[in-house]
Amino acid sequence: MLRQTGPGLAAMACAFLTSIHLATAAPALDSIGGTMTAEMNGRTVAFPLLRTDISAEIAGDLASVAVVQTFANPGTTPMNATYLFPLDDKAAVYRMTMVVGDEVVEAKIAPRATARATFEQAKTEGRNAALLEQHRPNMFTQSVANLMPGVPITVTLRYVQTVPRVDGAYELVVPLVVGPRYEPGAQGRAAAAAVEPNMPAVDGQWSFGPAPAYPPVAGLTVPPQHIEADRVGLTVQLDGGMPITEAASPSHALTTREEAPHRRHLSLTAGRTIDNRDFVLRYRLAGERTTAGLLAQHDGRGGFFSLLLEPPQVPQAAEVARREMVFVLDCSGSMHGLPLEASKAFMHRALDHLRPDDLFRIIRFSDAATRFSATPLPATPANIRRGKAYVDGLVSEGGTEMSTGIVQALAVPPPRDTLRLVTFLTDGYIGNEEQILSLIHRHLGGARLFAFGVGSGVNRFLLNEMGRIGRGFTRYMDPTEDVGQVAEDLASRLQSPVLTDITIDWGGLAPQDLTADTIPDLFAGQSLRLQGRYATPGRHTIRIRGTVGGRVAELPVTVDLPESGGSGEAVPLVWARMAVEREMNRLLLPYSLRPEALSNADIEQRVTRLGLDFSLVTHWTSFVAVSSRVANDAPDQTPTAAVPLPMVAGVGPGAYGIAANSGTLFSGSSVPEPAAGLGMMAVMLTLAWAARRRGDPLSRNAERLRQRVWSRQV
Repeated sequence: MLRQTGPGLAAMACAFLTSIHLATAAPALDSIGGTMTAEMNGRTVAFPLLRTDISAEIAGDLASVAVVQTFANPGTTPMNATYLFPLDDKAAVYRMTMVVGDEVVEAKIAPRATARATFEQAKTEGRNAALLEQHRPNMFTQSVANLMPGVPITVTLRYVQTVPRVDGAYELVVPLVVGPRYEPGAQGRAAAAAVEPNMPAVDGQWSFGPAPAYPPVAGLTVPPQHIEADRVGLTVQLDGGMPITEAASPSHALTTREEAPHRRHLSLTAGRTIDNRDFVLRYRLAGERTTAGLLAQHDGRGGFFSLLLEPPQVPQAAEVARREMVFVLDCSGSMHGLPLEASKAFMHRALDHLRPDDLFRIIRFSDAATRFSATPLPATPANIRRGKAYVDGLVSEGGTEMSTGIVQALAVPPPRDTLRLVTFLTDGYIGNEEQILSLIHRHLGGARLFAFGVGSGVNRFLLNEMGRIGRGFTRYMDPTEDVGQVAEDLASRLQSPVLTDITIDWGGLAPQDLTADTIPDLFAGQSLRLQGRYATPGRHTIRIRGTVGGRVAELPVTVDLPESGGSGEAVPLVWARMAVEREMNRLLLPYSLRPEALSNADIEQRVTRLGLDFSLVTHWTSFVAVSSRVANDAPDQTPTAAVPLPMVAGVGPGAYGIAANSGTLFSGSSVPEPAAGLGMMAVMLTLAWAARRRGDPLSRNAERLRQRVWSRQV
């Protein structure tokens, strides 16, 4: 049996060098031999096992999702478990329940520190408990206390979200894996201790500190067979409200059952899958396209509405302004292999789409930023050929110092009488998101920034915010798929928005607490939802105005706001979630640019109040569930282990720091130094050789364990 000491990956690697034991199985689980265990606090425990089942119900463009996480202890002694996982960055997580045996516990929302203290108290008392904490809008941890052998703990999360319209189709994304995060400045040492959330930064900027320590990685720091290949199940019930013309996933094979022209049930063709890439569902609806529509709900808390806007369908006019096309490529170690090759394929198509009067620049960054040319070059055939050759010669290495690329792209003034369009290609694997977003906000000027996520499990929160703040859009490219056509489609969409300078005359509606300080421009094939509150029910006429191709356009819309009831509970939840996002976005602004001269403490108080009033998980509010029963009579001797994660599909060891020569560490000092990585590889080979000698391969034993544990416990 392979042992490891310490919670971090670096410590694990060192332990591999000194603590290899190929032991016989314990009597209670006779097939446990060959599985990974951890030695912590002088005790040996197996890593916790996990199964996740996700079910989504979609009505039009609103989705309600249930995530069921079942934790099991395959060992013979108690353990505590932690699980780092993603959710959609717009998800309004409003409910959590915990089931242990025949006991069902409804979780309570509480201020983050209070929830953590409640959980720690329950843990020391030997009670089963679960704690859900948010670290980024798309990054969460589930902590489980006193997970007993033979007694699984099931935690169910429920959230709602809107489904955005992207390039003419609705797109639901269910993130399944958190990729590694590079912390600038670590450089061979542990990342700095997390900054307290209420600690203000210079000039009103906010710092949320490093991301959580990264868990063990299957195939990298633990054997690949330690993670079940089928630990995620997923189904979608789709009700379009009108006939569905298309429903397919570019990420996973699906089996579709048509229950009615407007309703379909979709499930994974393989039944279950490994959580190494995000799930994406795209669907289209028949009928005339709606340019504006409204959902509303009135309850004891008042009235809430959600207004849908889509740009008019007009021919894309030829742009008068000359364009400066700036392409910024992430060439850090995490982009090694397929991601960088996909970026190169995109660049070939994008350069082919340049207009004769365009200017262009190419910038690459890793530890630092370098450029193809000192000044913008005209898009002549010769310069385009040179640009392609430069791109083809790029290699991936080093850290992700994204700020260097942003400064080089945006800090210099654009050429006179040009419109600057910046295209950013990256996986977003960084931990200093707030610094990057603040930098874009300060240097953007009149430019537009398009964020293109390259990878199967990218940092969607960062990329979505880059597109929003950059007044452009965000798109994604999975490098494990055929990227040729995808790159062609994405390159052709680099354009100016269709509807700009949007304003709304609300008439007698007099909305309150709108969730957007400003209304962004709209590009072709996009949709936008604006949330707000109302105090005056009844019929109202609002007028939406904007500029289309240099001409003023107006759209009158008549809406009916109910005195009670309406479109359902999702409407106020989505409003509250977007109100939280509005407040968090204000943290990126210097004090002088914030409305009402809000301080950091004011914003924290507002977010906390929203979380408590609407039972939402936020940066400052968490869910905690505690059993009424004592399960563990020796809680002070119970170690904590992390649920291992798979490597993100298409991403190599460089993304986790293993292949780096600089010794740079990722969040929480969770990645070993290169020397430790080499030692770990040697140990893996030794382990495999020893397993073969005893005629009992690890993969066979691991499969026996999984079948036995899940058949007994789940």
